[in-house]
Amino acid sequence: MDLVLFEDAMKHVCKITRIISAESGHVLLVGVGGSGKQSLSRLGSFICQFTTTGIMISSTYGMADLKTDLQTMYMKSGVKDEGLMFLFTEGQITNEKFLVYINDLLSSGEIADLFAAEDVDGIVNNIRPAVKSEGILDSKDNCWKFFIDRVKKNLHMALCFSPGESLRGRARKFPALINCTVIDWFHPWPEDALLSVASKFMAEVEMGSDEIRNGIEKFMPYSFKLVN
Repeated sequence: MDLVLFEDAMKHVCKITRIISAESGHVLLVGVGGSGKQSLSRLGSFICQFTTTGIMISSTYGMADLKTDLQTMYMKSGVKDEGLMFLFTEGQITNEKFLVYINDLLSSGEIADLFAAEDVDGIVNNIRPAVKSEGILDSKDNCWKFFIDRVKKNLHMALCFSPGESLRGRARKFPALINCTVIDWFHPWPEDALLSVASKFMAEVEMGSDEIRNGIEKFMPYSFKLVN
C-alpha cells in the first residue's frame, strides 16, 4: 500500500496492533470516510502476521452467504489454527440482520446455528487429536469448547464505522459492538500530517524552484482546513 506514515497514523497502527494481538481482541474504528481506517487495519493485521479477510458484497449477497463466509473463517481459525482479521465496514451492512451474527461473534465467539449437526461432528473429529495432545479428555463438549476457544484466540474483528446516528442506533440494538470492542477514534488529521502527505505527492511534480514547491506544499494544508 502507498501510505504516508505520519505520527498520528503510527499511533493508530500501534493501537490496532495492540488490541487485535490480545485474545478476543476486536477493534471498532470510528472516523469519517477516507481517514485511513481500513488501510491502517490491514497494516496492523500484517504486523500481527494475520491473514486479512472480508466479505464481497453483491446485489444477491444475503444471510446464507454471510453464514458460509463465517463458517470458512471459523474453520481456518478453529481447526487450522490460523490467525485471521475480519475487516468489516458499515458499507457491507446491506441487511441489518448481519449484525446479529456479528454481535454473537464479538460477545461469546459462538454463533447460534452456524454449523449443522453433521458439520459439528466433523469439526469435533478434526480437532480431537489437538485436544488429546493438550491432555484434555476428548469428549464432544470438550472438543467443541476447545474449537471455540481457538476461534476466540485467532479470529479478530476490525469494524470500520462512521460516527453519527446510524452508529448510535446500531450500538443500542447490538450492544456487543461497544461492549466487546476497544474503540479507536480517528480525529481530523493534524496540520503536520497534511503537510507530510502534500510533500510526498508534490515530490514527483517538477517545479521551477524549491521556494515555489515549499509555498505550494504549505498552501495545501491551509486550503484543506479552510474548505472544511
